[in-house]
Amino acid sequence: MKVVEKYHAITVDKDKCTGCTHCMKSCPTEAIRIRGGVAKINADRCVDCGNCLRACPVDAFYVEQDSLEQLNKYKYRVVLFPSVMIGQFPEIYTEGKIYEALLKLGFTHIFEVEQPIGLLIDEIKQEVQKSTRKPMISSFCPAIVRLIQSRYPSLVDNIVPVKAPHDLAACHAIELLAKQGVKREEIGTFYVSPCSAKMAAVKRPLGEEVSAVDGLIKMSDLYNHIMRVIEKEEKTDTAPLRKNLTLDGILWSLPRGEARHFRRNSMAVDGIHNVVKILERMENDEVPVLDFLELKSCHQGCAGGILLTGNRFLTVERLQKRSKRYPHASSIDVSAVSCLGIKNKMKADPIEPSYVFALDPDRLKALEKMQKVDRILCQLPGIDCGSCGAPNCHALAEDMVQGQAKMTDCIFLQNRYLNEKKINIEKATKNLEKAWGKNRFDADCNRRGGRNEGF
Repeated sequence: MKVVEKYHAITVDKDKCTGCTHCMKSCPTEAIRIRGGVAKINADRCVDCGNCLRACPVDAFYVEQDSLEQLNKYKYRVVLFPSVMIGQFPEIYTEGKIYEALLKLGFTHIFEVEQPIGLLIDEIKQEVQKSTRKPMISSFCPAIVRLIQSRYPSLVDNIVPVKAPHDLAACHAIELLAKQGVKREEIGTFYVSPCSAKMAAVKRPLGEEVSAVDGLIKMSDLYNHIMRVIEKEEKTDTAPLRKNLTLDGILWSLPRGEARHFRRNSMAVDGIHNVVKILERMENDEVPVLDFLELKSCHQGCAGGILLTGNRFLTVERLQKRSKRYPHASSIDVSAVSCLGIKNKMKADPIEPSYVFALDPDRLKALEKMQKVDRILCQLPGIDCGSCGAPNCHALAEDMVQGQAKMTDCIFLQNRYLNEKKINIEKATKNLEKAWGKNRFDADCNRRGGRNEGF
């Protein structure tokens, strides 16, 4: 598979960042350090889960998107969105009103990406059935795929090699329009993303070289655009645009949306910190015998995505009510909605492991560095206070071994060295300024911090 440079949808606004450590402590891959009083992201370790953006009390993290003005470049403008977007809207706004608003915004074609989901269900079941590695892990959440790729590389062969619904929906839309004589260059496909991980997956796909999606829109932004133009009454019948939507498709991005198709031989876990615990157990062969493992980075699945505007529990409730109005995927004639080209494009390329957590490419050197980390940890207090600009003492020890930190970065060791007169006050101050910047410890009554910050 072709190796491409990593892309990350999340960026830090250095002017806003206060170096409060909330993001650093919430990152599941220890990808963040505080340097010069500003959060710095290690691009190799970042999986775009968005925990940093969620934890930041000053909105210093942001996600870039494509402008809606790009719509003007295309004659046929296709909007692709997961069903979870409908769950954002209060009950007074029907799905028909939302569809009408999308057409008013300039889109010519509308596709909820989970229709028809029956194709994907059948493909996943076939892959799980023929695999000798169990449990097979869902490839739906790109943050989880990247987490496994970097932190648990021995498990990459357990990932189900099928593409995500948004890619299949884009291919489906393009092929349907092509049958009507529309040229590919006339079609613009725009995916409405509920999270930063899916945006990164479109820009730099895993399991394929190029995504079929042309543009990215944040779900929170599109929600605001829709609310500005949505009507109180439905004027046209948009039901035909949802003729292939099913109960299974609407519930697909929620907890057990995938696992429910494997009944008791499956398990669903949501919340990336919970996922980490399961993957740790899986690496140690402590997971019960299962066929399928559904792992989602956000709590309540995509209903808890960082680019959604509504409460995740209300969103789940609305989607569950909505799903009851639609048939099961098994009742939809797949042959009537599937194209041969889509079937051929469902298979993804194998995910290559990325050993970014290895201390050294050379096995012997890595072992030596591990032993050095253990010796350094004996000197550190084990308080995991984050005052060094690293999330915990073990991370600081690894940074030291890699030449990215020093023993004096630990304020407890530094205080000991001061008492022992091994360093002077001037040196100690410079060490603190390296992580926290100049004048950080001056009195400032306007500085934020303390109880319930960020809530």
